[in-house]
Amino acid sequence: MTEPQSTAQAAAHYPGFTPATPPRQHWVAKVLIALVVLVLLVVIVRAFSKPKAKPPAPPVIPVLLAPARVGTLDVYLDAIGTVTPVYTDTIVSRVAGMITEVHFKEGQIVKKNDLLAVIDARPYVAVLEQAQGQLGRDQATLKNARIDLVRYQNSYKVHAIPEQQLATQQATVDSDEATVKLDEGNLAAAQVNVDYTRITSPIAGRVGLRNIDPGNVVTANGTSGLCVITQIQPITVIFTIAEDEIDEVTAEMASGRTLQALALDRAKIHQLDTGTLLTVDNQVNTATGTVRGRAIFPNATNMLFPNQFVNTRLLVKTLTDATLVPQAAIQRNNEQAFVYVVQPDSTVKSTDIKIVATEGETSAVTGVGAGAQLVTDGFDKLQNGSKVVQRKPEPAQPAGPGSAKGAHGANAAGAGAKGAAPGGS
Repeated sequence: MTEPQSTAQAAAHYPGFTPATPPRQHWVAKVLIALVVLVLLVVIVRAFSKPKAKPPAPPVIPVLLAPARVGTLDVYLDAIGTVTPVYTDTIVSRVAGMITEVHFKEGQIVKKNDLLAVIDARPYVAVLEQAQGQLGRDQATLKNARIDLVRYQNSYKVHAIPEQQLATQQATVDSDEATVKLDEGNLAAAQVNVDYTRITSPIAGRVGLRNIDPGNVVTANGTSGLCVITQIQPITVIFTIAEDEIDEVTAEMASGRTLQALALDRAKIHQLDTGTLLTVDNQVNTATGTVRGRAIFPNATNMLFPNQFVNTRLLVKTLTDATLVPQAAIQRNNEQAFVYVVQPDSTVKSTDIKIVATEGETSAVTGVGAGAQLVTDGFDKLQNGSKVVQRKPEPAQPAGPGSAKGAHGANAAGAGAKGAAPGGS
């Protein structure tokens, strides 16, 4: 049998014939498959072996800084006080009568024994003259009785009169002496009433509003009074001290040190006067847990007015060589106070402190050294190890015309109360 010459002839001669794949085509297909698998493996390996990105560095927090420093700090006790005059007198008439003269003006400063008013003295002068006449008559009677007594004594010595007659004359003299003494008392009382018609000031001070006019008839020891006089130089302020602070105050007083007291207005801007602590009361008010203290002020400029409410600051002690930090730097966690201290690598570390005393915006503390840079603002995201950078403080807002006056007043108050400001070194 003859072998077919071509694939086409074979397919035509044998209907179920399938041409065989050449060996070259099989090799190419395998190579392509291998390449595809290799590429997939490379992609997968690179995807899983790609190094993870480093986490971003924590942000640098801008903060305000202030150094801890060594200085002195005045420790004050603040309280609300009431200006109280040393003396307050309601002037009343001791005798009844018509006012004939008024010698003072409302608001006038008077001295002790200055004449204030005069009451019609004619009725009292008349009584005085009657007492003088009665005294003169009884003195003459006494004189005559004494002469008779001497005569009776001489007669009795020679037995010219009985002893009973001498005794009767002695009793007459004694009776006349008592009458003269009674007359002298009546005369003194009449003279006192005449003196009472001239009403004088018992103290030096300021006269209040007048309650009488010339021609008014006043009664003796009336309740309304002619006027009220209050002593204003010097003047005192009564304030309260908490019972927990009594020991500290009394200990300073027992040491012989004079405690300075400052009187400020309601807004604590203007200093009204400077004085000293006079004394403290002898018992604690159980309802308020406080004890009253009294400070005395010279009040040379009359800035303190009776019954005025003022803010009182009592200088209890002065801390020297203390570590001072701004109050804004102190943070609190439950009962513990701490500050954030900036480290040399610009990170912060929380440091526990103990507050010894606080005055205004400054506190004396222990637990942190002088010169340490403390964070005073920017605590929102701050924690141990946070990196910080110092930012510039915001510029002050320009002051308007109204605020300039307030700033001037604040500066004046600061100058007056410079003892309350901490000093640094």
